[in-house]
Amino acid sequence: MPNWPPDPNKRPDNTPNQPTPIQQPSQPSGQEWRLLENTLLASVVEQRRARRWGIFFKLLTFGYILLIFLTLGRGCSSKAPTGLEGVDTSKPHLAVVELQGVISSGDVANAYDVNEALTRAFENSNAKAVALDINSPGGSPVQSDEIWQTMMDLRQEYPDKKLYAVIGDVGASGAYYIASAADEIYVNPSSLVGSIGVIMPSYNIEGLMDKFGVEDRTITAGEYKDILSLSRPLTDYEENHVEKVLANTHKHFINAVKEGRGDRLKNPEQNKLFSGLFWTGEQSIELGLADKKGSIASLEKQLELDNVVNYSPTDPFQLFMDRFAVKLGSGVGSSIGLDVLPQSEGNAQMR
Repeated sequence: MPNWPPDPNKRPDNTPNQPTPIQQPSQPSGQEWRLLENTLLASVVEQRRARRWGIFFKLLTFGYILLIFLTLGRGCSSKAPTGLEGVDTSKPHLAVVELQGVISSGDVANAYDVNEALTRAFENSNAKAVALDINSPGGSPVQSDEIWQTMMDLRQEYPDKKLYAVIGDVGASGAYYIASAADEIYVNPSSLVGSIGVIMPSYNIEGLMDKFGVEDRTITAGEYKDILSLSRPLTDYEENHVEKVLANTHKHFINAVKEGRGDRLKNPEQNKLFSGLFWTGEQSIELGLADKKGSIASLEKQLELDNVVNYSPTDPFQLFMDRFAVKLGSGVGSSIGLDVLPQSEGNAQMR
């Protein structure tokens, strides 16, 4: 009778169990080692090659982007008016610089861009004359004076190259300040011209605030820091002070116009040329504020030039960078200006 329970140390045939030997992994031969080594080296070489190509394409992309920015950031592009896009500055031409919109450090019509364009136009020997194409109600007295001064300097530096101001719909206040620096001013008979004056709007809404229960809790350091506050009227001293500030700015305006126009102004006091009034282009010629009726097209014909080249900056990247640069210098001076359009309270404008 077989033994029960079975002995775990014996097989069914009663022979002793032998432990199964553990097989050791076979060691690779020299040829296998070389194959494994070559495979690893090939992987490393491939990784290095991929890394080098990655660096190359990154540098190529960076160079491409840099080239685009350099192209966009170059000096003012010289574009021709509609229909004359192929015109370049290597041929004799009438150089045009635009002064469009409100004159301000933060707008298209700013001293930095306009002066750069004017300078490039005068420096080009193929520009036989320079025309400032004006359609502006005015703006900052500082920006206006900087453009005026540049125009006067360029006229002195290039006495053989005439500078024209061509007024379209409106050339008033700060825009006329600038135009007065030109050799000649051309206008349309219906243009609005003049407005040689200064304004600083101010309002007192104290009664309205009381009606709606609004309390002014403005805190200041400085006796007159809230001189233009909406919540209280000006004192006699404050009003007198503001009037003196505006009168001084007005004086600079008048002196600039007198220096630019000289004896061409006809009875300025009698005709109230410096009173802030404005006139049509036809009337402005009679008063000596302008010289002739005309436009860019008629000026081009008069000068017998076939080409017109616009020197105004048009590249978006350049405009952005220029706006950023001039914004850094904007400050308190922007609160006073020359303008025929209504402005927000506290901003003095020439008009």
